[in-house]
Order: sequence, then structure tokens, then C-alpha cells
Amino acid sequence: MDHFLWCVVGAGPAGIAAVGKLLDAGIESDRIAWVDPYFQVGDFQKKWHRVVGNTQVKSFVNYLAHCRSFNYAQAPKFILSTFNPEISCRLEHIAEPLQWITSNFRKKVKDLTASVKALSMHNHQWHVELSNQTITADNVVLAHGAEPKNLTFDKPNIALDVALNDEKLMRLDLKDQIIGVFGSSHSAMVVLENLLNCNAKKVINFYRNPLKYAVYLDDFILFDNTGLKDGAANWARKHIDGSLPANLQRVHCTGDTEPKEMAECTKVIYAIGFEKRKNINIRPFGHNLEHNDTNGIIASGLFGLGIAYPCRVVDPLGNVEYDVGLGKFMCFLDRVMPVWMKYKA
Repeated sequence: MDHFLWCVVGAGPAGIAAVGKLLDAGIESDRIAWVDPYFQVGDFQKKWHRVVGNTQVKSFVNYLAHCRSFNYAQAPKFILSTFNPEISCRLEHIAEPLQWITSNFRKKVKDLTASVKALSMHNHQWHVELSNQTITADNVVLAHGAEPKNLTFDKPNIALDVALNDEKLMRLDLKDQIIGVFGSSHSAMVVLENLLNCNAKKVINFYRNPLKYAVYLDDFILFDNTGLKDGAANWARKHIDGSLPANLQRVHCTGDTEPKEMAECTKVIYAIGFEKRKNINIRPFGHNLEHNDTNGIIASGLFGLGIAYPCRVVDPLGNVEYDVGLGKFMCFLDRVMPVWMKYKA
């Protein structure tokens, strides 16, 4: 079996950042294995590319410039560089430079086009069982992503990645459909706007809590991870907290009991958050081994990063959230990579 010092699982923004920080830390490129079935910037590009993000362009640029090994100063001019740095943009425009970085990294590290099926510890090494072979590594970083959460109501659903893609949604015939949308997050607001633009007959938004907006203060952002920002915030202030469109109804609901208004709905969309993708069996613990949400440690030599393993943060006012975002993944790695280097199997 081939042996590596580090194995990074996943080639989305978090996995790309992990490879970059390892190279920046002086780990020799041939001692890093990088595993992904596609190497196409993960779900970020595959599923969410049409979403207008909730992060300013300048934050994305800071992420791209942060790692020396990204060599972003030598990158071709991407359309991202032409945008107003104070606003956000569609994620596809960030995926473009990320794909360029991925292609360059694949020429350096050992790239393995495969899926990871299982991990197990033997003789102070992690055995990484792939779909086509098994390798070993002293340390493993899991950045394998998350899936949208779902509820169990007995209604046909429109997948969240379709609902967030205005082009795909436009191809559906919704003029006679009554669509129920669960959630009040950034994703939910984007879905509501997309549905109304597609002339759905009626949209019913089921929600539990009031809308929350990010507040930009001098030294931090209040509700940075949970508050609405930019375009989604502007739309919500006008159409939710302002005047509801004629074909949009909002229904407050509590608990898991099916709201009576669900009887009207012909289809539903769940925009209620994400949960760790349970596709890797960590023997003997199965799929549910939790990470330490302050440092990403799962076990000796095994670490979690990205949307599946978010970091718990407390802002200066004591508000607790979980950090998700490209720049946040990079800052997290700055803090924890020295710890990971010492927490060996």
C-alpha cells in the first residue's frame, strides 16, 4: 500500500485550503495524497454555482491570496477581479479560480480520483479504503462536505440544488403548482425569490423564527453566519418584512407537526440547513463520530474541516454561531494547523 504523511479527502474550497496550508507549512508535495471523485471544486461548483453568495467579493479574493502555494498572483485574470469588492457575486465566479488552483495542485501532490469508503486505525496509521484501492496515512483531513437537511412530510419535493438554481427552476412548469418552502435562512430567501420569478401559482413559506440580518460593526459582524446579507437581505426587507407579494404566504409553525396549510402544497422545498455527509465509515465508530468544534479534532491524526465540521465561535457580544465560509475555513486552519501537526496518531 502506498503511504503518505497527509491525506486530504475532498476537493471543495475547504479541501483546497487544507492542501494549500499543508504545502505552505513545508510538507513535501509527494507526501500529500488528495482524494476526490471529480476534482471539480465539489458541490460548490456542481450544485451551488448559480447561487449569489452572502460574502463580499473582497473576502473571496483574500482567501485566494492567503496561501502562498495558491500562487494567485500568477493566475490569469478571472471575471471575479472585475466585480465591486464590496458586494457579493454568484459562486460560479469563485469556482473558476478555485478550479485553476485545483489543476495546479494536481500536478504537485498525489491526486487520487476515487471516493473514500472507510477509515480505520492500524499500527498508528490510518488505512484509507478507497473505491479502487487502499492507502495509508499518518494524518487525514476530512473535508467531504454536507447534504441539505430534509423533513419527512409526505409530499413530493424539489431538491434544494434545483431550487437555488434559477436556470434549472425556470425549466420546470410551476404555473399550476403551490410550493411549500421551509426555512428563513439566506438559502430560503433565494429560493423564494427564484420561485416568484418563475411565476409559481403560489408559494407558502413555513418558518419558525423572525428573519435575522447581519449587522456590520467596526470590528466584527453581528450574526455573521446566520444573518441575511446583501441581495437576500434587501429582498427580504422589501418582500417579507415589507409588503408580501400576492402569491406569497407566510406561515409560522412550531415543532414537527405538519402545518394544516401543507394540504394545499403540491411540492415542498427544504431550506433548513445542512448536515455532515455520512458516506465514510470510521471503524469501529460508524458514520457518527463527532468532531471537537473548537479545533476540528475527530481522533488522533484525524481532523474535520469545512461545512461538515464547522467551528464554534463566540462574538464580542457573546452570540454563539458556527463558522462557515471560505475565508473562515482559512482562518480556522491558521489557528489549528500547528495543533494538528502535533496531534499525531
